[in-house]
Amino acid sequence: MDDVKREEELEKIRNSSFTSVSIDEFFDEDAKKEAEVIQTGIIVFTDHQQKLIDRLSSALAKNAPDRVDRLQSRLNDITDLAKAIAHFPSLLERANTTTSTRTPEALVETLISYQEEGDTTLHMPSKAILGKGFLVAKIHTFYSMSKLAKNYAQMSDKEVREYSDETVSMMFTLMAEDVYLNLIKDKNISLDIRREIANSLIILWEHRSDQSINDIAPVLQSVWNARRKLAPAFGTMMGTSELLMVTMQMDDQWNAFIREKLSMPDVSEAMEEFLFGVSHEQILRLKAILRDQGVKSIGRDEVSAYLGERVKTDINLDYRDFYLLYTVRRDNARTRQRLHLPGPKNTLEDHFFKFIMEQNREKQKNDTFAKEYL
Repeated sequence: MDDVKREEELEKIRNSSFTSVSIDEFFDEDAKKEAEVIQTGIIVFTDHQQKLIDRLSSALAKNAPDRVDRLQSRLNDITDLAKAIAHFPSLLERANTTTSTRTPEALVETLISYQEEGDTTLHMPSKAILGKGFLVAKIHTFYSMSKLAKNYAQMSDKEVREYSDETVSMMFTLMAEDVYLNLIKDKNISLDIRREIANSLIILWEHRSDQSINDIAPVLQSVWNARRKLAPAFGTMMGTSELLMVTMQMDDQWNAFIREKLSMPDVSEAMEEFLFGVSHEQILRLKAILRDQGVKSIGRDEVSAYLGERVKTDINLDYRDFYLLYTVRRDNARTRQRLHLPGPKNTLEDHFFKFIMEQNREKQKNDTFAKEYL
């Protein structure tokens, strides 16, 4: 979905007299042929994903034919799951529920106004919860496909990486749902931007695909890869050299984010948590312990011993590790927010998503201004 069509969707959500939306408005004929699209909007496989599926199926038919039916059976299960979810009302339409009428605009306002703490699963639309399970199933399926490509299909390392990258990209879409929900609750963000975030969340729920995430994911994946290779100096706990190494490998968006936001305490503390892989509280404790014992530097594998508790500081390329460590930082940030404790109240991902959305909003305003005065 390109930016123009996505903006059209956002505008329709903002319209209180929302009418039924046809999927034909959002996807051209070529995309519809390449991707299976359930009529309420959920994207089963994108055109790129379908190409990966076709390529693997052909390679398996040649090199491991006994695996083809197993793969196809799993893909059919994914499609059947999407069809089942399609029976639930679209979140982009005015819908008559069992007790009331729901509009996209009302859903946006509900998301913004609901400020209770705790797990909001039972307050979410059924389609949002079911869609999350659908996305997890897709992630597991593409992870299995990467192993098939490596171990059975005789594909090159570069080709295998495409399946791994697609798995990671979907993981970021899963993570984005949490980030959007965090930002919607953040009263430090302007109401207009929070409404835009809520609109984006509804579109993500409806399609289980998000163009903004597709743009952001490669940057965060590069940060993760660079972070994985670092050997933080657990002593000074400053992370300066690590931050420089990460920044040197990033694109203009990341560099702009570092320049403009790193001076903010919440951002710098969130960055420190990300770099060292331990919580703000553990960082403070470790600094005090090393200072008291006169120790200048320790290795990553020594952190648990000094803290007296198991700390997962070893990381690899597994997308599950990325998401696991993100959720730990997310939950810690939510706890500090709820209990008014010192330390970062948002994750690094929260700050980066917010920065990109603010940049995009500013760019749209400038583009609109330029058009009006041309």
